[in-house]
Amino acid sequence: MIKTLTIEPLTKEAFAPFGDVIESEGREHFMINSGSTQRYHHLGDVQLDEQGKGIFSIFRATKLEYPLPIKMLERHPFGSQSFIPLSGNGFLLVVAPVGDGSENIDPATVRAFRAEAGQGVNYHTGVWHHPIMALRDNDEFLVVDRLGPGNNCDEFFFDDSIQLTVELD
Repeated sequence: MIKTLTIEPLTKEAFAPFGDVIESEGREHFMINSGSTQRYHHLGDVQLDEQGKGIFSIFRATKLEYPLPIKMLERHPFGSQSFIPLSGNGFLLVVAPVGDGSENIDPATVRAFRAEAGQGVNYHTGVWHHPIMALRDNDEFLVVDRLGPGNNCDEFFFDDSIQLTVELD
């Protein structure tokens, strides 16, 4: 199977099967701090198992070379994982839905999205995704995820007969 993934715009509705889009654009807010701050409340849920705790990290990513062959996806079975860009740049996402309990990913379900400046994402627990796909060198992301016992990162490698690719416009 050979498939070039179509990069879709990142919208709340299109990304809902995979997680939350973290952005203020088009979201309701209310005023706090004596009227000096707009709070865009509850843009996503941090999902954790009972043994984990939420942590903040910064990832500094190198731009990948495109077209990019998609050889593997990963998932976090014990908690969600959020990426919020700190440098104001867009980035790419490749995702597949939470599976049926098997370790296989149907290539037909793999999708690609482009996050624009001002958009972050929260991958729900168990959602398959490609590691961070920066579009600029030394791009930084605030990452919220789980720390705790157990292996919280499963990897799936596609068979050589499956060729998935992401190309930039």
